[in-house]
Amino acid sequence: MTAAILPVATGRATAAAFWRKLRRYPLLGLASVLVSAAASGSAVMVPILLGRLVDLVADRGSTGDLLGIAAWTLAAGLSAAVLTGTARWLVAEWGVRACADLREEVLDHALRMDAARLEAAGSGDVASRVTDDVEQVTDATQLAADVFGAMVTVAITFAGFATLDWRIALAFLVVFPVYAVSLRRFLPQAEARYAAERRAVAVRTQSLLSTFHGARTVHAYGMEDRQGARVEQASRGAVVARLKAVRGFLWFANVMNYAEAIGLTAVLLAGFLLVRADASTVGEVTAAALLFHRLFGPLGMLLVTFNDVQSAGAALARLVGVADLEPPARRGGDRPTTRPATSVVATAVRHHYLDGPTVLHDVSVEIPAGQSLAVVGESGAGKTTLAAILGGVFPATGGEVLLGGRSVKDLAPDELRRVVGVVTQEVHVFAGTLADDLRLAVPDATDQDLHAALKLAGADEWVAALPDGLATRVGDGEHPLTASQAQQLALARIALVDPPVVILDEASAEAGSAGARQLDQASAALLADRTAIVVAHRLTQAQTCDRIAVMAHGRIVELGTPADLIAAGGAYATLWAAWSR
Repeated sequence: MTAAILPVATGRATAAAFWRKLRRYPLLGLASVLVSAAASGSAVMVPILLGRLVDLVADRGSTGDLLGIAAWTLAAGLSAAVLTGTARWLVAEWGVRACADLREEVLDHALRMDAARLEAAGSGDVASRVTDDVEQVTDATQLAADVFGAMVTVAITFAGFATLDWRIALAFLVVFPVYAVSLRRFLPQAEARYAAERRAVAVRTQSLLSTFHGARTVHAYGMEDRQGARVEQASRGAVVARLKAVRGFLWFANVMNYAEAIGLTAVLLAGFLLVRADASTVGEVTAAALLFHRLFGPLGMLLVTFNDVQSAGAALARLVGVADLEPPARRGGDRPTTRPATSVVATAVRHHYLDGPTVLHDVSVEIPAGQSLAVVGESGAGKTTLAAILGGVFPATGGEVLLGGRSVKDLAPDELRRVVGVVTQEVHVFAGTLADDLRLAVPDATDQDLHAALKLAGADEWVAALPDGLATRVGDGEHPLTASQAQQLALARIALVDPPVVILDEASAEAGSAGARQLDQASAALLADRTAIVVAHRLTQAQTCDRIAVMAHGRIVELGTPADLIAAGGAYATLWAAWSR
């Protein structure tokens, strides 16, 4: 289900996307290629010079010639070491910069992703893409220098073989059919196995996140063993997927060892026959054997890192899948200086989640500009879904919603966020100073703006009592905030944005009695002169709204003022009587 919501890019699209990132740094790329070629050329010269040294000794050459070749060999070795280190740094820097650009693009798309897509995908898939998958690709970029250097070394070593006896080079080629057959078997299986592993990791992450977020519910209903079993099952699935990938790689590694033994045996045997027939020199055979032995490292690096490349490729494809989603719309223009009067009109709204049952059935309601509507009903009646659709948080599967006479479908995401502000019972306090937390809503807000918003939210007194006021650091591991204070921060952010339409989705449900009263007062101040939809957890909050909609089974069964509904003696009157006891 998740894979159909957040796409995974094809191999071609993944390679093209990463190549576009690499092309942003052409000078760094050119330097990487040139220095890598120079490093590999210097390294290949060492075995060739050693082969000539062997021939010189066999021919009883002069001491001067011997020392000259030794000096050149030493110089080639030293230059290879220096150039290899430089090439590793250049290639790693090139890859890390491209990876950083991709991470930022993926995070930008994830933060601006359509809410319906995000909610349907689940937090686990999104979290695993911007954490585990990013880490996987980042780790792989550290190998990029070794892999790139190995590719250049293999190519230049082939050229080195060309300077020796061509018949020895032919003997060396016997190893390639073994490589080709094993790769042809390994790569398709590895791609599927690593893609399955990344999916299993996403399922495990989703299971862990849902467990952590719902810890109170788990404890309240005594579901520890059942939920623990679910996490264990998801974790076991990730482990099994990983073991399948590792087993395939171990088979591949064993075949590579056999191939190296076959290749070296073929080179030495061909060299022996050629030397015995006086068709080649001992030095040439020595150089060929050393060149082939030198290829063990680069070829092993290339072939072994196919394992890491396949794993990183699966992670990269998931990142590119998010980055290639339709680019998010950007904010068009400045915020309006005055708050426009905005009505909310819903006509025959229907909705269902993915392939699930319909949760809203032809709901129609109109909220005039500046008026408030409370939505009440039993759990599962469709209250939150209706509020989210009225606020354009995600689109309905049927019907139409107008904000100020304009369809929500015609509003760009950033424009919609300026029109509608949403506060739910699940709020987050971002790590940083209190001022930074508030300015996430309006980055250019002044301290005076912040204090005014805090006062409207009823938070000015406790903020003034903080050790450093607005400069106090909040969030995980910093100054703790109560549930009521966190909700007041959320209300203050809405006050800064100053939208004409506000949705409160059980915004005071997590607060205690005293905190709830404070939040109700702050909410009333915030909603004054705005169009409001209030999903009410407590009926005392619903009583303060202009009208109340009572929902049951995805339908509005009653709609009217609080007094009219109580007088009618219907569903709301029954709820109010039970609440008032």
